[in-house]
Amino acid sequence: MNNLNEKQKMLSGELYDAGDSTLVEERQRCKDLCFEYNHLLPSKIEERKSIIKNLFGKAADRFLIEQPFYCDYGYNIEIGENFYTNHNVIILDCAKVTFGGNVFIAPNCGFYTAGHPLDTEQRNRGLEDAKPITVGNNVWIGGGCTILPGVTIGDNTVIGAGSLVVKDIPANVLAFGNPCKVIREI
Repeated sequence: MNNLNEKQKMLSGELYDAGDSTLVEERQRCKDLCFEYNHLLPSKIEERKSIIKNLFGKAADRFLIEQPFYCDYGYNIEIGENFYTNHNVIILDCAKVTFGGNVFIAPNCGFYTAGHPLDTEQRNRGLEDAKPITVGNNVWIGGGCTILPGVTIGDNTVIGAGSLVVKDIPANVLAFGNPCKVIREI
């Protein structure tokens, strides 16, 4: 018998009920903070940093996240030093999303840890699962990229614009495409 609550199931990668009242409440808190963040004047850098540090599980001192920015829980996101995202980045952090130092993300990128069952009965009951995403150090992700659940991107890698990353990408490569694949070493 599984005695885990829905949040524990979510964090352990098991199927969980996304409509669980605790999870709904935590997402609502996060959405309120994202709303507050996205409606601050862009020049209010310190206030913006304060919200992100309150929202994220871990945030280094030097980072800039352009508005608008959206996430589901916030506490599952960790960012390293000198982290930058351009406008309109979405991180669905039902599982841990970890970014190393010197990561640069172009506009309109999505990092999606959530997955939904192929079984229609389970999916219609609101069940989903989540797998972590890990991005190494010194990574550049081009505009319009989508990073799917369970993906790891190695250090010093460049992901070209418009890529759909469905599997791990090693360190020290240029990769792009749909699906994303290694083009060459760098």
